[in-house]
Amino acid sequence: MSSDLFEAAASARRARSAPLADRMRPQTLDQYVGQGHILAPGSLLRRAVEADRVTSLILFGPPGTGKTTLARIIANTTRKHFASLNAVLAGVKDIREQVAAAQERLRLHGQGTILFVDEVHRFNKSQQDALLPHVENGTVTFVGATTENPYFEVNKALVSRSRVFELQTLTEDDLRAVVAQTLEDETRGYGRLEVALEDDALDHLVSTANGDARSLLNALELAVETTDLEGGVVQITLPIAEESIQRRAVLYDKDGDAHFDTISAFIKSMRGSDPDAALYWMAKMIYAGEDPRFVLRRMIIFASEDIGLADPNAIRQAVACQQAFEFVGMPEGRYMLGQLCLYLSMAPKSNSTMAFFSALAHVEKERSEDPPNPLKDGSRDKKGLGHGVGYKYPHAYRDHYVPEQYLPSGMQGTYFYEPSDQGLEVKLRARLEDLRARDAEESIEKRVQKYASDE
Repeated sequence: MSSDLFEAAASARRARSAPLADRMRPQTLDQYVGQGHILAPGSLLRRAVEADRVTSLILFGPPGTGKTTLARIIANTTRKHFASLNAVLAGVKDIREQVAAAQERLRLHGQGTILFVDEVHRFNKSQQDALLPHVENGTVTFVGATTENPYFEVNKALVSRSRVFELQTLTEDDLRAVVAQTLEDETRGYGRLEVALEDDALDHLVSTANGDARSLLNALELAVETTDLEGGVVQITLPIAEESIQRRAVLYDKDGDAHFDTISAFIKSMRGSDPDAALYWMAKMIYAGEDPRFVLRRMIIFASEDIGLADPNAIRQAVACQQAFEFVGMPEGRYMLGQLCLYLSMAPKSNSTMAFFSALAHVEKERSEDPPNPLKDGSRDKKGLGHGVGYKYPHAYRDHYVPEQYLPSGMQGTYFYEPSDQGLEVKLRARLEDLRARDAEESIEKRVQKYASDE
């Protein structure tokens, strides 16, 4: 009995000394802020939680949006036993222990188990495989939380047996509601203190937290706990708020969804010739700590993939900026990043270099054919096999061009390259159309001559 009292007292002390963000976790759905798209009254997930009919589910979203909090609300609501694991710390042994306990609980008491796995994307394949059969047979109801796209990072079989709910970044109104709750709550927050939070200080905290409630509460806690009382009031001014949260929290995991989504937005903005959007997405990547060389590599690829011969100078600009960046380094290298981003965004666009992949697909699918005899190497087999005989040297003809059969016989009339109507390719298109027309005339003349000789 005394040990229970000591444990209860210790638990109470831990709760009082816990960080503000942990103390202010909502205990009920009514206290939960945000995510109205999945938790509005009458919604599927809310009905399931309120009726204690939660099935296996995965909560997916950015940090600080309430995934773990929602799992704890489920724990407070359900009549099932609630167990939890952190995928960073747990191994297959821990999973088996939880499953064995769930089986025993079900056999002896008829009580089901909800197993919450935080950061489930950290589980490797063997760990996820160890959990899967027990989710399938209903031994445990699986609830997972992840900041990564579960369709890429979680076992497909586990995803197929779970409902996926995506949590969205909290809005500024949501964050203001979190602050209001905190300042009013006398038990978990600062309701017993008189905190005067100036409007511009609140604006700064909310704006800089960038949708992350944990970051916001950490900053608020630092501001309140380090500010002396003046006349019984904790006065939080803008300078204090600025000291408490000086750098905007940017969601950007260099190995995760935010990385791929942001670089995708950057490339698509340049492709769409929007220099402002391209600069913004590039700035977000650099600010968040992305390797500038990665960004430069992607821009070099872009110069050929999305501009190509519409502006051949684009690839020269790209390589020059990359070399200049290596010579100068950071932070001055940001000038080269900016210059190249602007140049590529405003350059005429063409994806005609994709013609190579059309040719590659043809080679992969069609029967391989030898080069026409005049195109073969005559330096070795001209006398014995006639290789190279009949080759017409273009520089010996007017305009340095002469109609010739360069494709295999079975591919005459096959075209891979279609110049765009942008930039330099306008001239290239006109020249290519003229050359192809002359080739066609030559082909017709040859067919007429062959027909006449047959007659």
